[in-house]
Amino acid sequence: MILMVTISSIVEIGVGLVGFGMFFLLFGVLLYMDSVLLAFGNILFLCGLAVIIGLRRTFGFFFQKEKLKGTSFFLGGIIIVLLRWPLLGMLLETYGFINLFRSFFPIAFGFLGSLVNISVLNKLFQKFGDASSAV
Repeated sequence: MILMVTISSIVEIGVGLVGFGMFFLLFGVLLYMDSVLLAFGNILFLCGLAVIIGLRRTFGFFFQKEKLKGTSFFLGGIIIVLLRWPLLGMLLETYGFINLFRSFFPIAFGFLGSLVNISVLNKLFQKFGDASSAV
């Protein structure tokens, strides 16, 4: 039985915005921290996230009490990139991103490990997936 998941057009637009945001971030890093591309990528990423899960849930996610440190570094990094200090801004963003999405990493590694049939990678992903599950 094939399970069909229907995705609304708004969510498709949000996924497109997030994808273009990630593309511009990657392209900005590859072009030696081009601040315009990085800023554009950050804005597209945040707009896409807000479109996918909604404004209320986006604010709810970023401004949870236990995630304020990660949020402040992530949003502060975006502001620093917008002020044309791309290297420092991206370092702050990376630290904030890791703090914000720390609880999702074990799930992502477990999922990747189940998809990959290469035994070495499967064991590696399972190890990383189990290591942080007691947060």
